Amino acid sequence: MVKHGLKFLILGLAVSQPVAALATTAPPGKTPADRYQAWRNEAVRALAARNEANSVATAAALSFTNASAGPANASTALQLIAHAGDLAPDSAAIGWLHLQLCATTPSCDSRDAATVLRWVDPDNSAAWLAQLSTAHKDKDTIEVDRVLGDMAQGTRFDLYYNQIMVLMYDALDGVRRQLPGGVVTSDTARLTALAGVANEEIIPPFSALIDSCRESTPGSERRENCLKLAKIMQRGDTVIVQMVGFGIERRLISPESKEAKNLNERRHLLEWRLSAASKLDSSILPWTTGARTRTRLAQMRIRPREEDVCIALLREHKMPLEPAESHR
Repeated sequence: MVKHGLKFLILGLAVSQPVAALATTAPPGKTPADRYQAWRNEAVRALAARNEANSVATAAALSFTNASAGPANASTALQLIAHAGDLAPDSAAIGWLHLQLCATTPSCDSRDAATVLRWVDPDNSAAWLAQLSTAHKDKDTIEVDRVLGDMAQGTRFDLYYNQIMVLMYDALDGVRRQLPGGVVTSDTARLTALAGVANEEIIPPFSALIDSCRESTPGSERRENCLKLAKIMQRGDTVIVQMVGFGIERRLISPESKEAKNLNERRHLLEWRLSAASKLDSSILPWTTGARTRTRLAQMRIRPREEDVCIALLREHKMPLEPAESHR
């Protein structure tokens, strides 16, 4: 529920549009959706042929969520992302994408991908999430407690969202002249299309984590680890991770406590900043939409955290960083 309720807030793109709208008016016999699918297939082909890590990783992402996808498409995507990992073995972003594609494919054992990611980025608690989901599904309480303990030892909870979005955007830009015309032609359309892919593939399900922490008893080691992890998540690189962190802690503390009041204020501030920054993407003047998209993208290049991008955009437009009622 958390994943599906919040994932479309991640980028804050008020310019988001239906897939069909990414293609211009289609010729007779071809719908805009058909043209978009043909564009996507050509993008996969062109990107995979480049034999460069970011391009191959983008080909994997685009092929995995292909509208006509079946087992063969998932297998192709997994082969591509494994090859991208071989080309860039130290890339945590590609390692995370590999882990997510594998974790959502029933026939794929995600343990190896998770081990690789933990080796590349040992401080990222998110690298344990797939293993926690498996343990919770198997009702293995001992393994759940062990994994939560490992997660609580991390210092960050990152999904590499901005980094993956930028690398996919740049990879597509590199092959744009090889792709069919009249489809995903603007910077805004490209970023919007990639946001749809990223929201499906980069953001993991959090239900096992939420349920595992909800099941903890007062004073238990699991509860303490969940509280530690919740605070780590509240500093996460995406708004959804922060929101889940706020939610976990809120369920484990007294609703009347000072901590609960502070938690609600911080959550409200985060929601307000995301909403205010998102409105900047929706330009009243259509010809300025591309410039606003490029401004957001420039901030995503230098700031790994989504909230920091929102703050930078608000500052750039000389807008307040807190809602008016905070100053009363």
